[in-house]
Amino acid sequence: MESEVNDVRIIMKETYARLVTFKSENNQESFNKEFLKILPKIYRYVAKRLNSAVSNGKLNKGMFNPNDFTDQLFIEVYDNIAEIKDENELHAFLFKKVDQLLEDSLVEEEFDQVFFDNIDTYSKPEWDAMEEKYGRDGDGDFVMLEEMDDKSLNKDNYILDHVFITNEEKELADKLDASLNKERIERHMQFVLDKMDLPMRTVFELFANEGFTAKEISNIRDTTLAEVEKVLVTARKILRNSFEKRFLIGTN
Repeated sequence: MESEVNDVRIIMKETYARLVTFKSENNQESFNKEFLKILPKIYRYVAKRLNSAVSNGKLNKGMFNPNDFTDQLFIEVYDNIAEIKDENELHAFLFKKVDQLLEDSLVEEEFDQVFFDNIDTYSKPEWDAMEEKYGRDGDGDFVMLEEMDDKSLNKDNYILDHVFITNEEKELADKLDASLNKERIERHMQFVLDKMDLPMRTVFELFANEGFTAKEISNIRDTTLAEVEKVLVTARKILRNSFEKRFLIGTN
């Protein structure tokens, strides 16, 4: 995960100088071609946001396509590249802009309070049935464009270390690792994340899946560092509890 994040940041830095040059030359065609090199990561993020909206019943399938937002992002970045002070800001700038585009179009999603209030009582069959319905309703509905296809970008980066961080919690993570494979962990985590409200899920995804720091997320989300840290603590607690109740409690 850390290696992938570093690779993305290096690509962003290398691309930034070329984008600035092409903009200064009013060469939008070359600008767009260069921008395509960093678009797959953004496209995947948009697709995941749309999938979540479909799964939660806030968006009908076919209403939007990731291209609707990434096409607009081309224009936003070309028109506003001067806002980016240096190459280190490009990565966060792209996610901030696409977040704004998404939130102008999508209905705000609510925290599924009923789900979390009853999380202690769900049996294993109930967990399985809910996750199966979630998968049918929207998960995986969008795919990467062929010209942007990269199998490494098609996978989530959620790992137990994003949730279980203290030494005591690491013992629980070891037990889960012994019984669950990576795909199973990611599937459960995404299912529970989609029961959270949009701001909480987005903050956690930017941290865990996109590799942003809490400070960078506060800039992307136009909120305080303290609020981002608070949201991350809450999201981790919810996810940790869901793993314990579903996979570690013997009565389930």
